[in-house]
Amino acid sequence: MEKMSVSLVAVLLLCLGVGRVVSDASNHRYKSQDPVPFYVNKVGPFHNPSETYRYFDLPFCAPGHVHDKSEALGEVLNGDRLVDAPYKLDFRVDQDSKLACKKTLTKEEVAKFRSAVMKDYYFQMYYDDLPIWGFIGKVDKENKIDPSDYKYYLYRHIHFEIFYNNDRVIEVNIHTDASSLLDVTEDRDVEVEFLYSVKWKETTTPFEKRMEKFSQSSSMPHHLEIHWFSIVNSCVTVLLLTGFLATILMRVLKNDFVK
Repeated sequence: MEKMSVSLVAVLLLCLGVGRVVSDASNHRYKSQDPVPFYVNKVGPFHNPSETYRYFDLPFCAPGHVHDKSEALGEVLNGDRLVDAPYKLDFRVDQDSKLACKKTLTKEEVAKFRSAVMKDYYFQMYYDDLPIWGFIGKVDKENKIDPSDYKYYLYRHIHFEIFYNNDRVIEVNIHTDASSLLDVTEDRDVEVEFLYSVKWKETTTPFEKRMEKFSQSSSMPHHLEIHWFSIVNSCVTVLLLTGFLATILMRVLKNDFVK
């Protein structure tokens, strides 16, 4: 009887302990200072979105232990390869100029960054399943006619603006600090600190409507439309070629069919 009572008490405590755990990435509910899933996905040229690369193909700050997220079928078909982000954005915790990493870029890495900035490379990340896009750097063409006089800058400081409603993340925006730039115009070794800031703001937008803005074409890059056009174009081409081939075969083999 005594053993049974102890077992019942243990089961009750276990149930109470499980009942208290409400913060979970699966239901998108978090308590203050809880870690929120944050992944980096791909980088690619904005004007040629069919050409994409893994985030760490460029010398960004990589986390100490790179962990690949297990993708769902839709993510695999979309070409997503999610990896842990080097930023720590805990729920409702503000950060001011926090160091993401300190890195010495070689001449070769500086040249890669300059080429990426020149081609308007953008990056894609996911915070609590919300997509985020931002540019890697910018080209200064002001009062410069000759392209050889252009200046190429890399963004060093990223500002995350996150909106929440009670215990849920509603919206994430990215801003770059125009005063915190790294000049990558010349091939030279340079030491750089990548920084980030986080500002949390409360909103009244319900959780059920947080994905509505992504249904508008103006809220995301237009590469989805281009991919669909390519798929439809390929299907139409295959159908036309199949029809032409069937017509030719019918004419050539007409007599054989009659016999």
